[in-house]
Amino acid sequence: MARIEFQTKKKLSTKWIIAGLIGAITLILSSIYLLLYPFASTDKKSYFQGDHPILFNGKQQGNALFEGNTFFVPLKFLKDHIDSTIMYDEKSKSVIITTSDKVVRMPTDSLTYFVNQKEVNLQLSPIIARNGETFVALDSILSFFPLQYKKLPESEAIWIQQDGEKYENGRLTDKDINKDKIRLRIEPSWRSPYTAEMAKNEPITIEAEKEDFYLVRKANGISGYIKKDYVDKKETVKIEISRQSKTFSIPKINGSVQLTWEAIYTKNPDSTKIPEMAGVNVVSPTWFSLAANDGSIKNLASLEYSKWAHSKGYQVWGVFSNSFDPILTHEAMKDFETRQTIIRQLLHFSQMYQLQGINFDIENVNQADGPLITQFIREAAPYLHEAGLVISMDITFSAGDNNNWSSFYERAKLAQIADYLIVMAYDEHTGAASGSGSVASLPWVERNLENLLKEVPNEKLILGVPLYARLWKEQTNADGTTEVTAQALSMDKVKAWLAEKGLQPTYDEESGQNYAEYAAADENATYKIWIEDELSLKKRADLAATYQLAGIGTWSRVFGDLTAWTALNLNTDNAVTQK
Repeated sequence: MARIEFQTKKKLSTKWIIAGLIGAITLILSSIYLLLYPFASTDKKSYFQGDHPILFNGKQQGNALFEGNTFFVPLKFLKDHIDSTIMYDEKSKSVIITTSDKVVRMPTDSLTYFVNQKEVNLQLSPIIARNGETFVALDSILSFFPLQYKKLPESEAIWIQQDGEKYENGRLTDKDINKDKIRLRIEPSWRSPYTAEMAKNEPITIEAEKEDFYLVRKANGISGYIKKDYVDKKETVKIEISRQSKTFSIPKINGSVQLTWEAIYTKNPDSTKIPEMAGVNVVSPTWFSLAANDGSIKNLASLEYSKWAHSKGYQVWGVFSNSFDPILTHEAMKDFETRQTIIRQLLHFSQMYQLQGINFDIENVNQADGPLITQFIREAAPYLHEAGLVISMDITFSAGDNNNWSSFYERAKLAQIADYLIVMAYDEHTGAASGSGSVASLPWVERNLENLLKEVPNEKLILGVPLYARLWKEQTNADGTTEVTAQALSMDKVKAWLAEKGLQPTYDEESGQNYAEYAAADENATYKIWIEDELSLKKRADLAATYQLAGIGTWSRVFGDLTAWTALNLNTDNAVTQK
């Protein structure tokens, strides 16, 4: 019979259990410590990429070229970061720079460039092309922009600074500290990779702060975060760069601008038959228009008319239009030299006909060509202002995208260039497509005016006012459809039509105007008219006063009667300061 043996397990002692627990706790605490304690990262990352990095606004913004002891920066960098109006003209292979008093053309690979058409000769071309990219010599543009730059040691970076930039000088502590703690970190954490080593007492610039760290920059341009405890702050530095520009003297108007357009299609009016216009201080005849894509201008101007206007105390702002032709406009405006051709002619005409201003009436332009129109006005401004001319431009209210009569206007940019923008606040209803209605109902004008003033300063905005009304005819055809047509009537003709039909207008609350309606049974038609009269014109003048606009412009002089000028008069004294 086999012998069976029983073995009894020994019970673990308490001391072993406690030891195990202590070991486990120690392991956990060690893991937490290793996880949470901010051991400094030893991972180094490169700060700059490529040769001659461009340091601007605290970051690398591309790379420069260094040729012939000259730094060249990419044209794209200048457009993106310095001045978005800098452009490249394909036809002349030139960089175009405009300031308030200069138009600069710098041809590629040329030792000559032009400032206001005057030659400037250099030893080295300011514009070069490399690998399909255009570069601009930094030294050549410093006189046009409030910039300065310096080459940084070791990194060979160039640091471009702008007028008004601020930073603080500082110095690293002189205490003995572990080098890991004083490395510059990509993020404000010791665990972040570092970009550079630091030394005791090393000078730095302090550019920002975040939590317990400063963002500092070494003399070689490399930047990173370091604990505030290790930095001694010094003085604040502000970059101050002055650039001289000409100041221009243009004709001044006492009080508000009160302009009326003189519509001239074939010949000038007999000035002896033009009635007195109370309050008017500017007449703007439609004399000049774009004739061909080479920039030639059709001229209907009259020196006799200008002399008459001056004798009445009026300034003369000659109108230049694009003939309202989008194709012709594109062809003429797309090249620098053609734009300059137009400008030269306008300058010549301004002297011939003793003008005080040019009024640009650019309409019906493809939306994509809007920047070309802005550039044209930008290039014209230095020359016209130097000639002592007021610059005004006609615009519309915004009417959405892809509208040739509205969407191409860069209103905010134009407001920075022109002395005045004149908003053509009319043609709310124009024909069958819009349906019958007011030429410019008062609520429509005020609503759009408030929106426009978000882009255009009130002191630069002139309210365009219609002196005409549209007589609408809604005729019912035999098939039951309604045909809508309209014709524009002057103020005198409206009064004559009302008298002929024996109508007494009534006030229309919705439009803020007087309204009349006539049923023509023999024509199976209804005539409707929203009237421009003393009531509506006085309300428009009140709008201009309420919003403190620069003045009023009226389209057009021949449509108005004597009551119009009295109703619109914003001035008690129409004295004009001439050139």
